[in-house]
Amino acid sequence: MSEGASNGHNHFSPLEARPPMEREESLFIALRAQLRSAMANSPYWAQKLSEIDIEGVYDRESLAQLPVLSKSDLVELQEKNPLFGGIAPANNDVRRVFYSPGPIVEPQPGGTDPWRMSSALFAAGMRRGDVIANCFSYHLTPAGFMFDEAASNLGCVTFPAGVGNTETLVEAFNHFTISGYVGTPDFLQIILEKAKALGNDILSVQNALVSGGPLFPAMRNWYAAQGVNIKQCYGTAELGLIAYETDAADNGMVIAENCIVEIVRPGTSDPVAPGEVGEVVVTTFDPNYPLIRFATGDLSAIQPGQSSCGRTNARLKGWMGRADQTTKVRGMFVHPHQIAKIVKTFPQMGRARLEVSEIEGKDQMTFICELPHNDDAVKEQIAQSVRAECRLRADIRIVSLDSLPNDGKVIDDRRVIGV
Repeated sequence: MSEGASNGHNHFSPLEARPPMEREESLFIALRAQLRSAMANSPYWAQKLSEIDIEGVYDRESLAQLPVLSKSDLVELQEKNPLFGGIAPANNDVRRVFYSPGPIVEPQPGGTDPWRMSSALFAAGMRRGDVIANCFSYHLTPAGFMFDEAASNLGCVTFPAGVGNTETLVEAFNHFTISGYVGTPDFLQIILEKAKALGNDILSVQNALVSGGPLFPAMRNWYAAQGVNIKQCYGTAELGLIAYETDAADNGMVIAENCIVEIVRPGTSDPVAPGEVGEVVVTTFDPNYPLIRFATGDLSAIQPGQSSCGRTNARLKGWMGRADQTTKVRGMFVHPHQIAKIVKTFPQMGRARLEVSEIEGKDQMTFICELPHNDDAVKEQIAQSVRAECRLRADIRIVSLDSLPNDGKVIDDRRVIGV
């Protein structure tokens, strides 16, 4: 049974309503224990923290003296030292490993609800006995397992729907009387519209928790018109849950318990002033995979004040773009080096860029490249190459040589994010 249900609270855990100073003290006690463990057991951190006074890390100011670990660092570390780049202890007991775009290998943390997603599901209205369709993928990346574990922790029944096969999903949603949905923001709309087109409307879905991409205002309004209570949460494959929306009328995402979130100036380890936009840096406490000051590459800011829902942790304004050109499309990260790899497979190709846009709340990708000739056969080869490298479909637009700007831009994310 969930902590919220068992303790009579409106939150998953009473910890969500504890005094902020009590939370801060608890987090830094856990941090020092994590630092001690990392120093003793992780080759990477033993080297990185060798000149740090661990017992002197007791507040945000002293935390800022620790080095930042970036997502690109993980890629390089794992290339040199598989599986986990020397970050995990040598005696690490790993249950599952995942292979995310980058490529980056992530281990499954230990324990119940290891990615800490239960509080986000609870805030989105999921309760014991609900039948939830989990429309995140269960292969390669950990998203499907993240929410599966959390739903089980809440006492929900999970239908592992995955992605694709929309006609079958329409039948299954009605057969199981699905009441809750977790997945990317646009896929539930695709399912509901397919059901309507088939004359087999789905009327049972009441609550939805979405992630893997921004929930655009147009799409939020569309779901509201369908009577679906939709919330979004923010997390990563490496860290698990970072922040989540609640029923509060005020905006922002409440930061999850049991992690430390900072906002730093992109490319540095320096915290920005309160309210200023910067890169999200997160510290978690899994001893088997210590991620300390992990720079996500995402931009956000701390929203002033506390949520009116009664949860006392700080709030993020939400996802506000990327600190670098890496972006997230339909729940998958796309990196500049992936675009460069595609270009190298076509010797006649000049400059190229991936343009990401949004139409009626749905992500669109267009791969624009310079070639001497607009050839349909080559266009199809490029489309296959993009899909193989990025695991996403894209429209292909061929332009003449030297027609793209010489501005160094590889990924052009043109989506307008509502803040």
